[in-house]
Amino acid sequence: MKKVLFASTALIATASVAAAEVKFSGYGRFGIGYQEDRTAATTTTTTTTTTASSATVQNVNVFANDTDDTILVSRFRLNIDGTAETDGGVEFSARVRLQADEDSSTGEANSAGLNGARFSVIYGGLRVDAGNVAGAFDNLANYYGNEPGLENFIGQYSAVDYGFLGYSSTGSGSNAVFFQYAVGDFAFGASYDQATIFQGGGNTTSADRWDVSATYTFNNITAALAYGQTDAGDAGDDPSLLVFTLGAEFGDFSGTLFVADDKTENDLTDGTAWGVSGAYNVGAATTLTFAYGDGNADADTQQYGIGAIYDLGGGVSLRGGVGVSDCDVCDDSTTRADFGAQFNF
Repeated sequence: MKKVLFASTALIATASVAAAEVKFSGYGRFGIGYQEDRTAATTTTTTTTTTASSATVQNVNVFANDTDDTILVSRFRLNIDGTAETDGGVEFSARVRLQADEDSSTGEANSAGLNGARFSVIYGGLRVDAGNVAGAFDNLANYYGNEPGLENFIGQYSAVDYGFLGYSSTGSGSNAVFFQYAVGDFAFGASYDQATIFQGGGNTTSADRWDVSATYTFNNITAALAYGQTDAGDAGDDPSLLVFTLGAEFGDFSGTLFVADDKTENDLTDGTAWGVSGAYNVGAATTLTFAYGDGNADADTQQYGIGAIYDLGGGVSLRGGVGVSDCDVCDDSTTRADFGAQFNF
């Protein structure tokens, strides 16, 4: 009887292993990073007591301190994916990410930590994500384009100031829902993030945000359009963002075009943003990249830069780049550069 029970238990365990799996993937990178006039912020708290009312007041002071312009930069990222599939072919999965980065202001190492979990249900062309999700903008084709540098510090989207729903690699993220359906050359996406701001005294206000997207691919060209909006409550008009991207591949060259209507309801950042990026394969192992982003609002960040990638094979590459960030109301522009190695696993 015991032999029968042991055999049954082993059979059930084997079936469970066959129906579900856990996968590990990610990358590591390390190298040297330079940022002109790098600073590190420190805070001090002072406490004062008024004589008349004996009330205690705390003042928090923030100071910008000069630090080393050149530091050691690094990142370790490990994705942990658990998946199971029903007899009907419906896939259920969950992901958490373990990531450690350097402190970009001082160059000191940070500890690794897990982020918020993302849960997914996938069947055919339908995908639904819940938890720490990326929204329609974060998933939009060619939104990020080609980002030069080991740290991808230059982007065609640099002048966008609207805060859309994005996946968090190091935090809990937003507990939201993302939907995507792909059929043929078309893909449609949408997300919804329910948020409540607690103002104290029993008062709350809504800060819900949503976005939708549509993508069409024809031959070697992909066009995508996305729109999103955030509930401003009683504060005024709702901030919104409209983005159009275009991406194309022509042999060894690939490029992207980016245009956005960024309505932040703030005069310093409210306006139009635009950008371009490209990549060109020079030989079998070398790729040159560039990106440019700008906007017509005074506080919009303008970025431009170039980079290079040399493929060593086996998922290992040498990467580097140099670029400049600036804005109309900034005291001065900032030059940044980096170089190092990245290995995928």
